[in-house]
Amino acid sequence: MAQVQPRVTQATGKRKTAIAQVRVRDGSGIIAINGRTLEDYLVRITSRMVVRQPLEVTETTDRFDVTVSVNGGGLAAQADAIRHGISRALCLINADFRPPLKRAGYLTRDDRIKERKKYGQPGARKRFQYSKR
Repeated sequence: MAQVQPRVTQATGKRKTAIAQVRVRDGSGIIAINGRTLEDYLVRITSRMVVRQPLEVTETTDRFDVTVSVNGGGLAAQADAIRHGISRALCLINADFRPPLKRAGYLTRDDRIKERKKYGQPGARKRFQYSKR
């Protein structure tokens, strides 16, 4: 008898320079980031809460296992990228999840990134000191 493969859905989430490749499959609610547990990878409690938000909004905390590969940016930006990726993957699994995730703002890509340095200036917006003489 053929064994039924669990459904795996893949999505990408981004925030600043952090990019998270997220795989969501049927399971018991385990979240693994770069081969480590959620508690082991994200030390701050607020970052852990950010990662769990899409699952709590859709009330699927114990239904899916999440595997994440994330790189770039800091830990806070990585947490936001993971949240974005999980939200997009949940929408692919079930279209009914889209309205609550959209209402919570988890499907919107936050496109604020660092502005480039301009020539003739020490930074993106800072100017060299002006002296009249």
